[in-house]
Amino acid sequence: MTATSLVPALATAPAVDPSSLVVWPASARSAAQGDVTVAGVSLAEAADRFGTPLYVLDEGEFRDRCRTYRAAFPEADVIYAAKAFLCRALLHWVEEEGLGLDVCSAGELELAVTTGFPPERIVLHGNAKSPKDLSAAVRLGVARIVVDSASEINHLAVLVPRGTRQQVMVRVVPDVSAGGHAAVRTGTDGQKFGLSITDGSAEEAVARILGRPELELVGLHCHIGSQIAEVEPYITALRRLIGLLARIRDDHGVVLPQLDLGGGHAVAYRPGEDVLDVAALAARVRTELADGCARAGLPVPRLTIEPGRAIAGPAGVALYRVLSVKDTGGQRFVAVDGGMSDNPRPALYGVRYAPRLIGRGSTAPVRPVTVVGRHCEAGDVLAAGAALPDDVRPGDLLAVPVAGAYHLSMASGYNLVGRPPVVAVHEGTARLLVRRETLLDMSVRDIGL
Repeated sequence: MTATSLVPALATAPAVDPSSLVVWPASARSAAQGDVTVAGVSLAEAADRFGTPLYVLDEGEFRDRCRTYRAAFPEADVIYAAKAFLCRALLHWVEEEGLGLDVCSAGELELAVTTGFPPERIVLHGNAKSPKDLSAAVRLGVARIVVDSASEINHLAVLVPRGTRQQVMVRVVPDVSAGGHAAVRTGTDGQKFGLSITDGSAEEAVARILGRPELELVGLHCHIGSQIAEVEPYITALRRLIGLLARIRDDHGVVLPQLDLGGGHAVAYRPGEDVLDVAALAARVRTELADGCARAGLPVPRLTIEPGRAIAGPAGVALYRVLSVKDTGGQRFVAVDGGMSDNPRPALYGVRYAPRLIGRGSTAPVRPVTVVGRHCEAGDVLAAGAALPDDVRPGDLLAVPVAGAYHLSMASGYNLVGRPPVVAVHEGTARLLVRRETLLDMSVRDIGL
């Protein structure tokens, strides 16, 4: 679609108040009548033009975060975790900024390849890859496939064309507990991802892969969780992976050249929340990798990291229109025209956001309210304890920052309300990336007449 210009912000527009700067894109500015602009585009005008709910993605913020990772890890492969959010335009941004891509299904993989993303810069993950997933990865020539279970080894080996080899890694569980919620802690034994160091299943998988000539074992992989704000869990995992690398060398005479530390880097959804210091992580990992390998008598392997949320999350803002305001049971409920169908994270993980009234000024005192969605679930809560003006009313516009990751990628068709569109903003211009899902889109799949 041809880019649509919206009214750009004045160069002298003041920044969003300091208390919320940390959770908005760096380009966010306050504007007249309580509006906020992002990348020079009025959010109120974007809502009027494209409708609500609406997802706004700051292209410059996304690219800047890619560059931050490339600068922090110049000697590593930085691959964007597609599960955070994926669309064709974003794939071009990722490729142009020099990042690779981490996919978890044939669907994500084929969208990437048909958009022109180089398959040799793609890694396939997943704890339960289907035959279609594995077949597509081999057929399209992905760089590496991360083996997550012993059963995948034979399934994958028979798909590899005669006379060729598929590079693989083993996803290892280092028994490190880290992450913002129990549902996203993936580095400990007793959950569905990876193969344990503790019980020997990781080493058994290594031996089986080394016995398959169709497969080339190139390294170890781990992902210990999500929303991790401390560096130390990564260092603990790294030390255990180096120990396993040394045992593989001693037992099999094989020195693996790659090591993947995954992602899971925390971002702040509300002012004052902790974030992971990427530069500090890079410095500690670099030092520990060099020192640990020297102690073990190993060459330093090529490092891979997989940020997703930390790149896409803070680049997105969700816009909702208030439908009703209700005082009942001693609480105020502000209902909006979206909800858990476009953002299930509060219901899944109890995530809290900091919505902001935009598009009109208000001098009313703020009070805690519960921002809820329109769906027929008591758990359809977008923001509990949100501070909004006392005069919030139907027709008002609410903006929710840090909405670029795990919102639309996890969206559903609940109540058939349709998934929102995605608009990119950059240098005072807005353009539609993903159109709104319509009733026709949903109904054409229903053929049971």
